Amino acid sequence: MDLLLLATSWAHVLLAPYTKVEESFNLHATHDVLMYGVGRDNLYKFDHNVFPGAVPRTFIGSILLAWLTSPIACVASQWGLLSTKLDLQIAVRLVLATLNAAGFMLIRRAVCRRFGRPTGLMYVLLTCSQFHLPFWMGRTLPNMFALFPVNLAFYALYDRAPQSQYPTKRSVEVAFALLTFTAVVFRSEVVLLLAPLALQALLLRHISFMRLVRVGFLSGMLSIALTVAIDSYIWNQWPLWPELYGVYFNVYQGKSSEWGTSPVHAYFLAHLPKLLLGSLPLAVFGAVLDNRIRALMHPPVLFIGLISCLGHKEWRFIVYVVPLFNIAAARGAWWMVSRRKGGLFGRMMFLAAMSILALNYAITIVSMRASMANYPGGSALATFNDHFADQHAVQVHISNLAAQTGASLFLQSHSPPYIPSMAATATNDWVYNKTENLSPRDLTASMPLTHLITESSVEFIRSGRWKLVDSVRGFSGWKWKLPRGGIAKVLEIPLHQWLSVLEMETHDQLYILERAK
Repeated sequence: MDLLLLATSWAHVLLAPYTKVEESFNLHATHDVLMYGVGRDNLYKFDHNVFPGAVPRTFIGSILLAWLTSPIACVASQWGLLSTKLDLQIAVRLVLATLNAAGFMLIRRAVCRRFGRPTGLMYVLLTCSQFHLPFWMGRTLPNMFALFPVNLAFYALYDRAPQSQYPTKRSVEVAFALLTFTAVVFRSEVVLLLAPLALQALLLRHISFMRLVRVGFLSGMLSIALTVAIDSYIWNQWPLWPELYGVYFNVYQGKSSEWGTSPVHAYFLAHLPKLLLGSLPLAVFGAVLDNRIRALMHPPVLFIGLISCLGHKEWRFIVYVVPLFNIAAARGAWWMVSRRKGGLFGRMMFLAAMSILALNYAITIVSMRASMANYPGGSALATFNDHFADQHAVQVHISNLAAQTGASLFLQSHSPPYIPSMAATATNDWVYNKTENLSPRDLTASMPLTHLITESSVEFIRSGRWKLVDSVRGFSGWKWKLPRGGIAKVLEIPLHQWLSVLEMETHDQLYILERAK
């Protein structure tokens, strides 16, 4: 079962290896730590000095990820498994996916111990059948760095015997220390999850108030000291606590609302159903069945209620509670499939549970197909690198759309830096230019530029100064492709071909241009 969790997370990384702009800070920070180290003499080369973003973010997760990836990359290079910077990006993402998969494995073991192995099996199947969490757990969002310690905290709290009323005091202290660390260093919204968990622990007498305060204070002070020391050094600002700065900027100053606001009910009625898919009704059913599940569900529901008070809402802000909802869903699903099959009720329950799982997997397959075609920037730059691999002194301008949809530093294959275990390419004198707000006239007048990756080709080609080399298509939507004859003909389609009634539509999103000679 653990291998299924790992294989699912790896499959999502390998099928969609490119990244988007929301992942870029931590991805590029990891790139820079891998390539340059963290010595003071090399900090000026780091990407955050060129593109700092609206608020500083912590480097702690990226440094740890780079340090974990480095020996693996060295061994993979020796075995011939890693030869390009894109391979290195995939290795970084696989390491992160493995860490998060390990967190889910621990929760699976806690579920098996508390609710039985069959419920643990249903937990794995439901988790793997969902799209969002397995897809994103190998992506360098700050929330995915926070997910691992949060899952460790859940494991510490819920890994106990079936009828046990109390976790060990040591486990409770470890859990709240981890949650405090995560809130201080990675994602401040975790404090809204910590609060209902702490309240429940106090009410159930899992920990005393003074002990909780001591654990929280010690963990908080050590975490603050760590993030201030490391991030002040990297950002060359003293003192700097990135998460506190983010709270001040986004919450106190209300800047997050500039990215859009959603109604109070958005998490419950939109984001949570999208994250859980069929697990949502199963989780409700599991809570009705088992008082242990009801106790487990109180903190995540309160957390979502608290965070709903903030105007700006995104699914990733509540992603931490998905494992708890999946535990509840697994309990409900196992009850359904374990009914005696001799009667109609048992067969109907089994069919309903299997149908929910099948629907989850169908939605995930469709979503994965769309996502594979949704990174035109990465595809364009990879195509460009291959097409002109033998040319020297190439200078390419990468447009904003390309940079936001996959054209990361790891795809700058033909220019330094390289890690020591990776051989440089034969043509390593290229320049990848991401200067923003340049008009077609500016780009044409810039004589050093030999190539463009751009969103529009008409004006450039019309000028006679550029010629089209290739175009890169990207996902634009789905279209029903129903056979003639109505619903009766649809029902005649074999089950394994049902996904063929959905046709993916793509259109040209980026163009590769070469300066005419």
